Amino acid sequence: MTDIRSKYADFEALREQAVALRREGLSRRQIRDRLYVDNNDILNRLLEGEPPPEWTKRPNAKDDLRARARELRTQGRTYDEIQVELGCSKSSISLWVRDLPKPERRRTREDASAIAKRGWEVTLQRRDLERQRTKKAAAAEIGAMTQRELFLLGIGLYWSEGTKDKPYARRENVTFVNSDPGMITTFLAWLDLLGVEREHVRYCVMIHETAHVAAAEGYWAELVGADLNAFNKTTIKKHNPKTVRKNTGDTYRGCLVIKVRQSADLYRRIEGWWCGIVEAALSAG
Repeated sequence: MTDIRSKYADFEALREQAVALRREGLSRRQIRDRLYVDNNDILNRLLEGEPPPEWTKRPNAKDDLRARARELRTQGRTYDEIQVELGCSKSSISLWVRDLPKPERRRTREDASAIAKRGWEVTLQRRDLERQRTKKAAAAEIGAMTQRELFLLGIGLYWSEGTKDKPYARRENVTFVNSDPGMITTFLAWLDLLGVEREHVRYCVMIHETAHVAAAEGYWAELVGADLNAFNKTTIKKHNPKTVRKNTGDTYRGCLVIKVRQSADLYRRIEGWWCGIVEAALSAG
């Protein structure tokens, strides 16, 4: 392993700074970014012996669950019953109480199956809450977006979901297709940033024939804030009876095609912007 002092000539001075920042209440990430330390091993050495600030410590909620699970087990409760009451997984319960005696069976298999089903429903609800909590926290991390950030994001969106010009098929026009409302609204915000007038934008719905076509057209028109006169004729996809489609129901609205008229010059700039992003990314790496 490379000696730390060969990487950081004044290691002791760097450690003094790291310790001082730690005692001011900064987290490991904040200290790493402040001192430009990109190696976790080095960061560990710099902070050796320094406890983390209280605000970075996460309470271990499972300690209380474990104690309650053991209490219920000593009362003769089964894994299924404990899962229903506490909402934690059976694997966790098993680890917590495996040293305790197994209770005698007190119910029929039908009763046990019903309890197990309720326990699984509780687990699914808990997982969904955790999923939503994680998404909400991640969304809050984004904050305000600058015009440059939207500019770069829009280029990436287009190069992922937009049509591209090929040597064997000249397509120098801006056409974007997606079924995600968030992608659609973000792409339109990007076009607004570029100064593209909405009267130069046309729309088209692409949807399976088994769906509610009129409802989908109305949904997309309301989302983009355009009259149906701005929409070309809807493209209907024929249903293959041998295919089992999962994108069905009221939430299925097909895809929306966004076309910018007379956009050859804009397309060429987008392609150039993307090449610039690639070159910049390689240089940064």
